[in-house]
Amino acid sequence: MKVLAFAASNSRQSINQQLAKYAASKIENADVEILDLNDYEMPIYSSDRETQSGIPEQAQRFYDKIGAADVIIISFAEHNGSYTAAYKNVFDWTSRIDMKVYQNTPMLLMATSPGPGGAQSVLGAAVNSAPYFAADVKASLSVPSFFDNFDVEAGKLTNSDIEASLEDALKQLAN
Repeated sequence: MKVLAFAASNSRQSINQQLAKYAASKIENADVEILDLNDYEMPIYSSDRETQSGIPEQAQRFYDKIGAADVIIISFAEHNGSYTAAYKNVFDWTSRIDMKVYQNTPMLLMATSPGPGGAQSVLGAAVNSAPYFAADVKASLSVPSFFDNFDVEAGKLTNSDIEASLEDALKQLAN
């Protein structure tokens, strides 16, 4: 099984990248690829840019990575209650290739933040919009207060209730 995991963030210290990587590592016998959105940096999307220069090759590479995956895990960072500009831009360019960006791939959508909200606003937006972009969301999970519930040095969740919720989400993803 090919698992594609990434944070919807371009932060080099992304707690969402840590969470996505951890979740992907829990899938047994999987070939896991962790994407870095920094590898897909493009000019800010505009129809004028698209008309002048076409769709950047980074968008096609991102689309191809999604198409090659059997399962996708995304952990969303929240900026002012919404998607990060980095993720939104990659998504916007990629959707110009095909509105069915996620190509009916089974997905686990997650989010975390340092605070008690657990980035639930952006996670809700992602889950609610997913069907419009051919995302087969099997489960979603918010992890509040990241640094209270995740051991950064060990690279794992420390809260047994959240760990159990993640295990349940991964079981749904496997079905």
